[in-house]
Amino acid sequence: MKVAIASDHGGIHIREEVKMLMDELGISYEDFGCECSTSVDYPDYALPVAEKVASGEFDRGILICGTGIGMSIAANKVKGIRCALVHDMFTAKVTREHNDSNILAMGERVIGPGLAREIARIWLGAEFEGGRHADRVKKITDYEA
Repeated sequence: MKVAIASDHGGIHIREEVKMLMDELGISYEDFGCECSTSVDYPDYALPVAEKVASGEFDRGILICGTGIGMSIAANKVKGIRCALVHDMFTAKVTREHNDSNILAMGERVIGPGLAREIARIWLGAEFEGGRHADRVKKITDYEA
């Protein structure tokens, strides 16, 4: 699995925690920034990651900002992206199993580093179940087309 990861200024600390987790799990990733604590625009980081995932260059993406909301809204504008904003372990698992989410969004001002690592671990390890869920996801992709 190859993961694209990015954050704006509001998510830099949790991004580093998630990168350490991926190192521990042996998951390949590329960091798309940002590298500062001064205010930046989240679409400048969300959209390139979403485009890389949508093109197939990366299997999944992880985006982090203050709340996760801005990143998820921006990423979901890219055709083929199913970005899920997650702040608990149950939805981390279910969004992969039922929605085949390909980008995870989290909010650093909403959750702490320990929970962020656990959410990312669960999301990275979960697989899409297909079946009746595939029919539902297909309705979304058909609508996009």
